[in-house]
Amino acid sequence: MKTFTLGDLASQVGGEVLGDTNIKIHATAGLAQAGEGQISFLANRKYTPLVKSTQASAVIVKEKMASNAALLICQDPYYAFTRIAVLLHGYRRHPFSGVSTGASIAPSALIGQGSAIANHVNILENVRIGKNCTLYPGVFIGPESVVGDDCILYPNVVIYDQCQVGNRVIIQANSTVGEDGFGFATHKGIHHKIPHISRVIIEDDVELGAGCGIERGAMEDTIIGKGSKIGDAVVIGHGTKVGPHCLLVPQVGIAGSTTLGHHCVAAGQVGIGGHLHIGNGVMIGGQAGVTEDVPDGVTLWGTPAFEASQAKRSYFLIRRLPEIWKELKRLRERIAAIDGKTGK
Repeated sequence: MKTFTLGDLASQVGGEVLGDTNIKIHATAGLAQAGEGQISFLANRKYTPLVKSTQASAVIVKEKMASNAALLICQDPYYAFTRIAVLLHGYRRHPFSGVSTGASIAPSALIGQGSAIANHVNILENVRIGKNCTLYPGVFIGPESVVGDDCILYPNVVIYDQCQVGNRVIIQANSTVGEDGFGFATHKGIHHKIPHISRVIIEDDVELGAGCGIERGAMEDTIIGKGSKIGDAVVIGHGTKVGPHCLLVPQVGIAGSTTLGHHCVAAGQVGIGGHLHIGNGVMIGGQAGVTEDVPDGVTLWGTPAFEASQAKRSYFLIRRLPEIWKELKRLRERIAAIDGKTGK
């Protein structure tokens, strides 16, 4: 177990300590669960009351506030907490090293120095694996695919032929990269499969969650931009281009040939139609359905999705529709009475 003084941690993250800099910190924890020797953080204002009551030895905050714990003041508490968590706990330690004799590796495949290949990995012809990669049991990599340096492929990841995976990419268990897209030509009631001859390109520092499906393009490559993070059970259609540093929360679905700009965020269960252009910095609320192009910087809610401030007003009115309908009915009856009619 690693231990740092609070002063040491402050120097690592560029923060200021209010309290005893010599407090020993050995672990991270949530505000409600933390105890002696642990450090927590405040990033969401609704948890502010917990800063005063927490039993943590220290709390990372953006500004001075009431607390029985020492405070570590940083401009970005969540990022500071992330760096401290890495210092104290590190990332997952892989339980194997070297190239297992139980792996099936084609003679023409190239494996980079320092890579760990587990049992039951299948690497086919002309595959290139970079340096210091880790491939868990059940990984399959199809012919002529390329995996960069420092990648981690967890159990049962499948990468089809001719795909390209950049450096420092993490793919969680049971995800598939480069499957055929959902493309069929319907002729006289019969659905005829369209060949998908393009690739999937995953750029550097991307993470894919568990159970994702990234479809290869029929005519254009599917591209996942640098630094984008994709949650569990996300499906990205053929020929779609996700820009750099996007966040796609679990269960998002994007149809084919759509383009997302940089730093877009799609919350859980968002559905985005095909052949659309989503601008830079677009934020899409949970379960929204996007059916048309979206300019830069817009926040969307609802199904069909539209601008968030309008959506708030509209959904407020939707909740009141039964009440509004009753009031309209009463007004019609009064008008009918004034006109000398019963309205019945």
